[in-house]
Parts: sequence; structure tokens; C-alpha cells
Amino acid sequence: MRIALVTLLLAALTPAQAGECSAQSGPHTAALVELYTSEGCNSCPPADRWLQGLGARGYAPDRVVPLSLHVNYWDYIGWKDPYAQQRFSDRQRRLAQVMRARIVYTPQVLLQGQDFRSWHTGSFDQAVARINAQPPQASIALRVQGGRGDTLDTQVSAALRDPAGQPDAVLYLASYENKLVSSVAAGENRGRTLHHDYVVFEWVGPIAFAGGKIEARRALPLLPQAVRANSGVAAFVQNRRSAEVLQALMLPACPA
Repeated sequence: MRIALVTLLLAALTPAQAGECSAQSGPHTAALVELYTSEGCNSCPPADRWLQGLGARGYAPDRVVPLSLHVNYWDYIGWKDPYAQQRFSDRQRRLAQVMRARIVYTPQVLLQGQDFRSWHTGSFDQAVARINAQPPQASIALRVQGGRGDTLDTQVSAALRDPAGQPDAVLYLASYENKLVSSVAAGENRGRTLHHDYVVFEWVGPIAFAGGKIEARRALPLLPQAVRANSGVAAFVQNRRSAEVLQALMLPACPA
């Protein structure tokens, strides 16, 4: 009778847990890496490959949260990037204003909200090590529910370590997909097959804190014909005035 009861309890719990996963930021600051790129830019594929290879170099999500944001200002030269969005071009320009930069360019890597031109050198490893050694100024938790459908049902919570000291802090939430492939038929990359990881396609924010905390739920749509297992969600807390990133977190989508 006792064995039968345990079996029934397990059967009741399994469906509720299936297709659900969660992540919690840790005691160290994760480094947010934003790559601004375009399929219309012939100098971008090396940067795309570099971003793809971060995991193989030992940069787990608790150390580095990589995001690839495709801009649309190169579309005019003959190839319309299928992943490009105006809001990513706008974000790049806004951050350039914060940094008092005169131009935007691709490929551009922002590390913790700041322009980082030495991304392809050992300086990147040293910079990430310094970031990871810092205690976080915010905490983030993510939960993705459901293993079916065309959305990622996402719950996010965040808290500031010192709300009074970070009055301009806001939360951003993004969904992304890996293992995307494009056969480029025109423009500077004509005839090339391009591979992309961490491509952002849904962007939510800025979300304001109330009393130093945020509790939010969003249904983030997947790309058409998306492979759910290749998708995921990222969240980060950033100071809108200085662009400083207080903490970042990434969570791959749950298996169905």
C-alpha cells in the first residue's frame, strides 16, 4: 500500500515538473557581452564565430552571458538581415550616446555596457576575470515553464542590493536562439553560409524597479520554425544613466 501511494505521488508530480527549469544568479557578477552585428557586414562573421566559441573556451553562463543583436543599418547594401531589428540599432546608438561616442559600427562588442575593442585578445579574459571577481549589485531569478507551444512562458524576479544607490537601475529580458544558419544571396557576404548563436529576437524592457524589486511574467514568442531546444532566455540589470551592468543571467529553454 505504501509503495502504491509513493507511485501515485510521483505520477502526480512529474507532469507539473516536466518542461520547467529555473536559474538563480550567484555570488559573483556575470559579464554581459553584447555583439552588434549584421549579415550585411563582411567583417562580422569572425566576431560571430568568436561569440559562438565562448562556451567552448570555458565561459559558462555563470561567468559570461553572450547576446547577439543584429542591426538593420546595413540592410541597404543589398542583403536584408533576417534577424535585424530597428530596436537593436536604436539601443546601440543610445549606448553610444552614454559613452559619448561619435559613431556606431559593426562588429562591436560591449562588455558590461562599455565598448570593448580588444575582444579578440587576451584582454577579454582579464576583463572578464575582474568582472567575475566583483560581488553583484543585483540578484536575478528566471523560470521557464511549459515544453510546448510557440512561446517561452517566463517568470523573472530581480532585487537590488542597494536600491538607494542605484536609482536608475532597470531590468531587461531577452529571448534568443542558437544554431541559426543563413545562406546569403547578396551584399558583402554573397555566397557565404553564416552560422549564428545567441541571436536575440524578443526584447522586453526597460522594466522599472519598485521598492528595489521586480516580479514579472512574460510570454516570449519563439522564432517561426524555431527549435525549442536551441532557444533560451537572458535577463540583466543595468543602470540606464551609466550603462553599468549590475548582474546578468541566462537560462536555456527546458526540454519538452
